[in-house]
Order: sequence, then C-alpha cells, then structure tokens
Amino acid sequence: MRKTVGIVLAGGLSRRFGSPKAFAMVGGRYFYELAVEALKENCDEVVIVTRPELIDHYLVEVGLAIDTPEFAGNGPLAGILSVMESVQAERYVVLPCDMPFVESAVVGKLLARHDQGVTAVIAEERHHPLVSVWDRVAVPVIRKALENEQNRVMPVLARVGVTWVDGGELAEDVKQVFTNVNSPVALERSEENESNHR
Repeated sequence: MRKTVGIVLAGGLSRRFGSPKAFAMVGGRYFYELAVEALKENCDEVVIVTRPELIDHYLVEVGLAIDTPEFAGNGPLAGILSVMESVQAERYVVLPCDMPFVESAVVGKLLARHDQGVTAVIAEERHHPLVSVWDRVAVPVIRKALENEQNRVMPVLARVGVTWVDGGELAEDVKQVFTNVNSPVALERSEENESNHR
C-alpha cells in the first residue's frame, strides 16, 4: 500500500480576508477543520502547514508544520516542500484551507484519478493547482525552483508533469465546491449559495 499524506495549506497572509482564513468559519466550523476532515478519510496522515505565530491556535490532532527556514514565506510551494521533506510518503494530497466546500468524496475521486506526477483540478476554465495530488518525485523539482527564487506553482507542475481533471467529474456543484473564499463578502455569498442548495 502506498502511503498518502494530506497537506492543508494554511500559511497565507490573508491580506484580502483581513484575518487568518484558516480560522474563518462556515456552518459553525473552522475552515482548517473542514480541510482536515476532507483529507483525513483519504490519507494515512494529515499535516497543517502554517505560520509560526499561528501554530498554537489549532485544536486538531494532526501534524503541524511551518515552512523550512530557507524558504519561509515563499508561498504554497514552500509549504508543500516543507511537509514533503519532513514526512515520507509516496504521494501527497494538497488542499488550501480557503476552499471549505471541498469534501472527502471529492478528494477520494481526485485520488482515484491520480496516476503519476501531479493531478490537479480545472473547473469552469479555472485551474486550481493547489487542489491536487503530488508524487514524491516532485521534491527535487520544487526545491530547485525555490532555490532559484521561482515560487510560482504552474511552471513547477509543467516540469513534474501534470494531468488536469475536470471538476465536473468530482463534484456536482462545481462553482460552489471549487470557490476560493478570499474575502468576508465571498464567504457570505458562498454560505448563501450553500443554504440554497440544501
């Protein structure tokens, strides 16, 4: 059996949101809790990668990590690499904490479609490179990019080899499920949309 580790990305500065998005709430639950739940059923282990000043605020029994010091603050690639280099596994499922409507069934379907390299989601013509499954072979590619001060995700995906999966194959309400909640207004809109679909 291949070991699978879930990575919750919760290290962003949340400038547009105004406060750490990991601790925003929907349906009475923190965003980070929903991300952990979505990953837990599909992974052998889950790690939240976050900023040092937030590490004591998490109330879940999962791993916690911060960026490797040499790449601290260099965006999601730094967070992904930090977990990959500290927790051995064959594959890693990445989920940003600001997509609270991605559920475990969606993650399971994405994993089922993963073959090699990276498998990521495209929904309504928007690429979501951080809703993705990464093989361990990506480690040296990510490290090299960061060493060269290249912290954009898409070029790294191209180098590793990426397969894009249509979000419509993973979820019915694609627009809702794959929404990045980047502001309190977007959160309010998403909650309204969610209650309308119940």
